[in-house]
Amino acid sequence: MKKIFMMITMLAVAVGMQAQKYHDVELNEAKGPVKSISMDMMGTPMTITFDKDGKMTREGMTDAVYDDNGFLQSAKWEMRGQQVAVSFKWENGRPKSQSTNMMGNEFVVTYTYNDKGAIAAQGMNMGGQEMSIPYTDYKYDDHGNWISRKVSMMGQERETTRKIEYYE
Repeated sequence: MKKIFMMITMLAVAVGMQAQKYHDVELNEAKGPVKSISMDMMGTPMTITFDKDGKMTREGMTDAVYDDNGFLQSAKWEMRGQQVAVSFKWENGRPKSQSTNMMGNEFVVTYTYNDKGAIAAQGMNMGGQEMSIPYTDYKYDDHGNWISRKVSMMGQERETTRKIEYYE
């Protein structure tokens, strides 16, 4: 009995050591041992990489502040030659909202989720102007992460696809 208990304890420790310390993967709408996410953002190809602990290794990201549980609270990065300050609020292990300050203007995005845990819509407040951006027609990979979805914004519908690479 003692041997079995020791084996279970050692297994639990090994599994616990494999758990992600940081939640940047979740911040990027994914889960699991994600190595990179590549997608096209409005005509600009973008790849976000993660280390094995789940921490983003985004080029140009500085001043990252994490809470004791590994959730990103705020960071700064360069975006098209401008310094951008971003802060996040979390709820139940998912981002609840994101505030972005760029050139003295603050933009707030709130998230609502569907029954699979994917974002159903983003609510945006840009200087007092409210906008809702719904996401539909999700397609998922074998890990349960979305690889395709449609977005409807300003009367136009477009499909966004992404490629996800995983650690083995």
